[in-house]
Amino acid sequence: MQTSDKSISPATPPALPQYEQLKSLLSEINDIESAVSLLYWDQATYMPAGGATARGRQIATLRQLAHQKFTDSQIGQLLEDLTPYEENLPYDSDEASLIRITKRNYKRAIRIPASFMARVSQHRAASYEAWAQARPANDFSRVQPYLEKTLELSQEMAGFFPESEHIADPLINFSDYGMNASFLREIFSKLRQHLVPLVAEITSQPALENGLLFQHFPLQKQLEFCNKIIARLGYDFQRGRVDKTLHPFTTKFSIGDVRITTRIYENELTQGLFSSIHEAGHAMYEQGINRHYEGTPLAGGISSGVHESQSRLWENIVARSRGFWECFYPQLQGIFLRELGNVSINQFYRAINKVSPSLIRTDADELTYNLHIMIRYDLELEMLEGSLPIRDLPDAWNERYRSDLGITPQNDSEGVLQDVHWYSGYIGGAFQGYTLGNLMAAQFYEAALNQNPEIPVDIERGNFQTLHEWLRENIYQYGRKYTANEIMEKVTGTSLSVEPFLRYIRQKYSPIYNL
Repeated sequence: MQTSDKSISPATPPALPQYEQLKSLLSEINDIESAVSLLYWDQATYMPAGGATARGRQIATLRQLAHQKFTDSQIGQLLEDLTPYEENLPYDSDEASLIRITKRNYKRAIRIPASFMARVSQHRAASYEAWAQARPANDFSRVQPYLEKTLELSQEMAGFFPESEHIADPLINFSDYGMNASFLREIFSKLRQHLVPLVAEITSQPALENGLLFQHFPLQKQLEFCNKIIARLGYDFQRGRVDKTLHPFTTKFSIGDVRITTRIYENELTQGLFSSIHEAGHAMYEQGINRHYEGTPLAGGISSGVHESQSRLWENIVARSRGFWECFYPQLQGIFLRELGNVSINQFYRAINKVSPSLIRTDADELTYNLHIMIRYDLELEMLEGSLPIRDLPDAWNERYRSDLGITPQNDSEGVLQDVHWYSGYIGGAFQGYTLGNLMAAQFYEAALNQNPEIPVDIERGNFQTLHEWLRENIYQYGRKYTANEIMEKVTGTSLSVEPFLRYIRQKYSPIYNL
């Protein structure tokens, strides 16, 4: 359903002074949190390794300060005073939404001691540095004690919410509000029932050739092409920048400053290309939020699943489509004429959509990717439940890859150390958003096509304005005003389902593999 900016234009300032006072306090807290994000970004991009200890202390100090200010009784009193005001406003008004979201966050935050958040922040910085050294060394033992501490902190965090049905539920809720372990088990089970036989059918056929992607592609040329592509998609370089890092991510300091990082390999073409497009999808979401929400809890993505839906939509549904490369492959060929001059667009398209079991999640194709996520999700639950000790994690990881994908990691770097998530955050709630995002992306895109059937033709012409504008009007601009379930119903008319994703992959891969 199409909307207009007018629907969310700033309302006349409310008469209640408590509302403006609340916004002022929230803006101060947001400034502190933005400073924390800047310190994290610097640590992952340019900070020398020697700064790790001090950086952990700096982040811990600011995190504790932000938590103390947010859980102050003054904010609790303002929220209580504003309850009658909220109840007399339309549910989706900016004012009611701000009060509702702040109240939800406040009730959760007051259960967590500021001292605990400081311990988490300091440990997170130290754990990240340990991971950054352990990963290239293929040595899990270097980071094992840090991960054991992370598990303790994750269980302690879950313990602040004893009413939860499952120990993972509070951690899942932090990232994907409204979701829980029971719901995820059900929807993942439905997806697995269809994915496993489809992957088996495809992989029983002769493998597609993708060696053409593994040649010498100079880094600077790759980076220039990637930046050109994401600018064409709609990433605003006047409000962002691109830097290199070990594990790509997006970070926002304000709606006017949303930065992405990427990882480029000189001997492989698609890592830098698709990680750049993936992160640009996250960033365009943040850049598209209503600017009047700046400095408030509304100025952010709804959930990890919805956020991931935007990155996966641009990375896979758009940038791995045949139409996309009808436009851009001649340009790519021109840049890498020696490497791709004799490679047809059909060969290239099939190569970037090859389905094959792989060890690295970020390298995985659209079909097996979700199996990577389910492995991680199951291992998280086992660790949190206490049935999987950290010392046994590498073996458990390797066994699941052998049983689920038929391949076994040869070292820790291509196994349990490949993802940064557990080493820079909590164990639990970290991975489910990726598969939720794949499902949501297909459902959102299907809704966009229903309203704008010309989108595929636009993509073939290198015109992304219609799709970008549809996403901005239907998803981006609202920030956190709605929950994931609410935005799904609002935009698509139905709740989350695996069916749109299954329709998408069948339609795409049937002609590639003659299914």
